[in-house]
Amino acid sequence: MYLLGYDIGSSSVKASLVNVDSGKCVASSFFPKSEAPIKAVQPGWAEQEPDAWWEYLKSATQVVMQESAVSADEIAAIGISYQMHGLVCVDKEQRVLRPAIIWCDSRAVPYGQKAFETLGIEPCLSSLLNSPGNFTASKLAWVKENEPEIYEKIDKIMLPGDYIAMKLSGEICTTVSGLSEGMFWDFKKNQVADFLMNYYGFDNSLIPEIRPTFSEQGRVNAWAAKELGLKEGTPITYRAGDQPNNALSLNVFNPGEIASTAGTSGVVYGVNGEINYDPKSRVNTFAHVNHTEKQNRLGVLLCINGTGILNSWVKRTVAPEGISYAEMNELAAQVPIGSGGISILPFGNGAERMLENREIGCAVTGVNFNLHNKNHIIRAAQEGIVFSFKYGIDIMEGMGIPVQKIHAGHANMFLSPIFRNTLSSITGATIELYDTDGSVGAAKGAGIGAGIYKDNNEAFATLEKLAVIEPDVKHRTEYDEAYARWKFALENYKS
Repeated sequence: MYLLGYDIGSSSVKASLVNVDSGKCVASSFFPKSEAPIKAVQPGWAEQEPDAWWEYLKSATQVVMQESAVSADEIAAIGISYQMHGLVCVDKEQRVLRPAIIWCDSRAVPYGQKAFETLGIEPCLSSLLNSPGNFTASKLAWVKENEPEIYEKIDKIMLPGDYIAMKLSGEICTTVSGLSEGMFWDFKKNQVADFLMNYYGFDNSLIPEIRPTFSEQGRVNAWAAKELGLKEGTPITYRAGDQPNNALSLNVFNPGEIASTAGTSGVVYGVNGEINYDPKSRVNTFAHVNHTEKQNRLGVLLCINGTGILNSWVKRTVAPEGISYAEMNELAAQVPIGSGGISILPFGNGAERMLENREIGCAVTGVNFNLHNKNHIIRAAQEGIVFSFKYGIDIMEGMGIPVQKIHAGHANMFLSPIFRNTLSSITGATIELYDTDGSVGAAKGAGIGAGIYKDNNEAFATLEKLAVIEPDVKHRTEYDEAYARWKFALENYKS
């Protein structure tokens, strides 16, 4: 018996087939092989064609089925992970009315800010747990005002994962987790956020039927079965946004557990058991995959734009030409903790939400021309990235989320011993590195939703732990001094 997982990203769509008994991925593929195009008709815009996601999904599915030689009859359930905060609009015939406005499109910022100011900071934060911001509801407000002829034709709005489930089954539904990421969910009343819907002038009929994250959310229909080479009637039993799904993939379900990624940008995603919010809205809070009316499980999302992008910038512009990342790590290891007094603020990739949406840029302080060389800069860059994580984690701990253990995939910045040792030591958290990805997680989520696994612990019993990093207690003073110096530089630079 097998489970099929899809991960609908803005760069590519990945499919993975997982053996239920072994928990291992037997085949995976992604399309396109070069990064998927994003249309930017105007500065700050970002759109993709939903039909292109479907074509990529078809190609990935065909390769997975061919390479695995698994019969479609052996696939018990399908799970979907997807890029968050997007907007897909369809008419009564389920035809897409315009390109999807995706997560990194910023045109709706003024709409969300105006709603925040008009409705009031406290009412928004206490009910939505976030400012309306640049999320899906605000994107729909932009369509309503700027494309009224399209808005009038909308029968249902969807997130990217809802769209893929619709293409598979012909049914349109969504989840509380999905609605919360779009700012459509009122946590106080445990229902669609009528006060925001009324403010924007949205009719509640635009919201699809709501189904549990782990439940049957449609079955593959005859048309999709023929398109994909799957069996008609195969159930879709799980869907979640990419960050909640990444946490699921790392078996992060309970309060105090943390999932982290550190690619171009960085994410720390913690689970909170209490409904809470940051009064300065420096982090985002959504319903986690296992949130229910009776059991609060909220995903608190800290996003740091300037993470691996700083490390790659240092590689291109500072490090010796042709050097690898592994060789950069070796050079950095020649420098002691604290990088000889250099502090780098890694905020050169746009406005940072944890800095209250300020765009302060990257800064380098403490350079002594007689003492420092490239090795110091390389190490200071990695330490600066870690210290930005620590700064954000302090915000999360202020919300009642104790950070004691961090789960992460063995990839990107977590491949660097300096990065992970510094992160563990400065936070006091144990880091566990695993071999997994979003599409594999989605497949196992489908297994939970279909009742094949009794719970998450059974689903992830075979999750392969690759390494455990414990805090370096012996050198904690050096780490603390380096962080205090970095934080002092940040506060001075912000003022």
